[in-house]
Amino acid sequence: MATSTDGVRGIAAPRSIRLPGIVLGVGLGGFVDGILLHQLLQWHHMLSSTNDDRIGVKYYSPNTVSGLEMNTVWDGIFHAVCWMAVLLGLGILYARVTHHRRRVWTSRVLWGWILAGWGLFNLVEGLLDHQILGIHHVYAGDQQIWWDMGFLLLGLLFLIGGYLLQRGGRPLDPDTAGPRGERP
Repeated sequence: MATSTDGVRGIAAPRSIRLPGIVLGVGLGGFVDGILLHQLLQWHHMLSSTNDDRIGVKYYSPNTVSGLEMNTVWDGIFHAVCWMAVLLGLGILYARVTHHRRRVWTSRVLWGWILAGWGLFNLVEGLLDHQILGIHHVYAGDQQIWWDMGFLLLGLLFLIGGYLLQRGGRPLDPDTAGPRGERP
């Protein structure tokens, strides 16, 4: 049975689920962004603001068939990266948690790190794609800066909230009774 540095046997210590939680949060946050903002609301696509970008990417208008096709390809690449992040996060989590996985999935520690990872996604994507590169905005138009700032603020709130949530979680010790008194 695996033993961590703090003596918890059978599963990894709460800190060791930080990385898989953050990676899962980045991937899941990306999926929410892509599914909600790109596909359902159709507010933007990966290259929908390249007529005003800061790096010289050719403009692909999402209002033309050829432009929408190119934006859809890049949205697909974005979703593939999100999928890879989720698979990587699950793989790391699976490798680190060897017993009593159900207890990990119900822990505040894991869900706190997933929420923090989602916040990290929003901050990085919002700063990089919206502000630095300018390849798309949350909702393009006269008020786009406010939509972009709201996206960054939401990311910061998720990051802080996730950190606080995981701090409030209990260490996961499979040798003690669970929250309902059951033994692992």
